[in-house]
Amino acid sequence: QVQLVESGGGLVQAGGSLRLSCAASGRTFRRYDMAWFRQAPGKEREFVAAITWSTNNTYYLDSVKGRFTISRDNAKITVYLQMNSLKPEDTAIYYCALAYIRGNYNYWGQGTQVTVSS
Repeated sequence: QVQLVESGGGLVQAGGSLRLSCAASGRTFRRYDMAWFRQAPGKEREFVAAITWSTNNTYYLDSVKGRFTISRDNAKITVYLQMNSLKPEDTAIYYCALAYIRGNYNYWGQGTQVTVSS
């Protein structure tokens, strides 16, 4: 089984920054994509960013482009989300996810709360 553990969430003022981390363990890892999703109160979960295993291509939700950066450290089996210029609308629980088949994110972390005050 795969375990994903997020960390780095917290309370920050608008305009501030946070860096989320997600460490994976529990299975022999080879080829996998990783991503971040988020869910705000009363809203559905939405995709935020993803990074592929082979070419490190990255993909972003339009509203976070230029502010968020996803990266990975394959040696540590960890994915990061650097979030800058945070806005109150970024407030949500952030989840990391792992996919062995592109687009099929079937392993999820427990989530970490990000709250941005105005």
